Amino acid sequence: MAHVITRPCCNDGSCVDVCPVNCIHPTPDEPEFMTAEMLYIDPDTCIDCGACIDECPVSAIYPDDQLAKADEPYLQINADYYKDHDVDGGLVKHQKAPQLPDDELRVAIVGAGPAAFYAAEELVKRRQIKVDMYDRLPTPYGLVRAGVAPDHAKTKGVENTFSAVERKPNFTYHLNVEVGTHITPDELRERYGAVLYAVGAPHDRRLGIEGEDLPGSIAATDFVAWYNGHPDYADRDFDLSSEQAVIVGNGNVALDVARILVTDPEKLAGTDIADHALDVLRGSKVREVIVMARRSIEHGAFTNSEFLSLGDLEGVDVVMPDELVLSEEAAAAEADDSLDSVIATKIRLAREFAERPQVDGNMKIIFDFLASPTTIVGDNDGVASVEYVRNRYVGDGRIEPTDETGTLATGLVVRSVGYRGRPVEGLPFDADRAVVPSDESRVLDGTGGDRLPGLFVSGWVKRGPTGGIGRNRKCGQEAARAIVEDFANGVLPAPSRDADDVVELVTERGAQRVDLAGWKAIDTVEKTAGKQAGRRRVKLVSVNELESAAQSAGDGA
Repeated sequence: MAHVITRPCCNDGSCVDVCPVNCIHPTPDEPEFMTAEMLYIDPDTCIDCGACIDECPVSAIYPDDQLAKADEPYLQINADYYKDHDVDGGLVKHQKAPQLPDDELRVAIVGAGPAAFYAAEELVKRRQIKVDMYDRLPTPYGLVRAGVAPDHAKTKGVENTFSAVERKPNFTYHLNVEVGTHITPDELRERYGAVLYAVGAPHDRRLGIEGEDLPGSIAATDFVAWYNGHPDYADRDFDLSSEQAVIVGNGNVALDVARILVTDPEKLAGTDIADHALDVLRGSKVREVIVMARRSIEHGAFTNSEFLSLGDLEGVDVVMPDELVLSEEAAAAEADDSLDSVIATKIRLAREFAERPQVDGNMKIIFDFLASPTTIVGDNDGVASVEYVRNRYVGDGRIEPTDETGTLATGLVVRSVGYRGRPVEGLPFDADRAVVPSDESRVLDGTGGDRLPGLFVSGWVKRGPTGGIGRNRKCGQEAARAIVEDFANGVLPAPSRDADDVVELVTERGAQRVDLAGWKAIDTVEKTAGKQAGRRRVKLVSVNELESAAQSAGDGA
């Protein structure tokens, strides 16, 4: 018997550390880990010890004889990975930590998402390092709270890891405190030996076509934040009166949006979806969602696990094109069985979807490959249609537009073509790459200049909006390692002021600061309401509500 990794896999990599036979890959030490969509267990090497089950923060690993029927395809998905990957026996080796000085180091982390928490997790292991975490929202966990789809509750289980970090005695929250408003970047540098920015990439990428700003043309980032109860988006109004919606892009976020639009609202009612979103979805007229991709299935940016999960939706047909067109290179590789295993699985799943019979009356998710929008048509009352052009392959994996065009009637166009970072006050910014320039997590003066002592970055603001929770774990650990190394080598600047005045400082400037007790009070209020309603939690979605709940702790503000 072997163990199997299933859909909730967050690439956290904790399972890799405890595997005694190194049968879980790719490991954080392997280059492919940076782009892997999930981790895989080699069934021929696994010794069925079960250590990975206890370590997995999202409960994604099961013995192969205990898989739910919906997870049985992961037997083949795990095995397929090892068709063109090797496994070397032995334990994963870890670098020896450097010897630290006896002095205390205070570190400020700006941001409270996965990259921030994984860095904090490493830092608080050293007693002489104290971590203060800042975030402008009253709640922590970043995109785990405001980005992971509400029907992916197991993935949200990674919050348990973060909760263990926040309880450490050398960890302090400064939530509901905005850097740049309540405390300046220079004031942070005066008070901390190291400042780590892990603020993500909060802006959406644009299509750059006519009509993109019409009512009914929206960013997936906004829609996701809205249905997840992000306070900045709780008051948004999305019109779901059109029977057909078009999503431009084919990554995991695009599939999340498509899935939410066609899922029975009563199924969502058992999740932590925001109440305001649930009310709107109950009145939605959307029956078909077209997922438009400029390239073919082989280049689908979605992970196989997210793709596979579409098949579990009740009352929903997943519709593929009559013919799955591949590039010449991919078609040739498929013919001689040399196609990359992950891509081969993606194509296989698409063909299996194509073979499924469609049911009259079902909602539909329709994949439309090799198509690019050219114009969004409408007026001040909203979108009426989207015009597009067909693409074709011209060799070497390149595509070009053809003369074939078309029009889709729709009242909702969702662009889901990625996120983009924005300049961070007090830090240099590479506008072309939309990241803070860095070298091994250390901020650089300009795009290729000298290191700025004491300043570090992690996550999407460092490397761009690629990779999920697992890659952010590796990224956060790299940043923590850089801070520890610089501390050990005596190159961090000495603070000129004591950080003990932070609470008084930010309070004087109007911050309703939320500490750990305040966050736990919020958490309790939400979970108590959730228990009463048979849900994971009922989210508070306004800053005023969150502040009031935090203050109920007595010392939460």
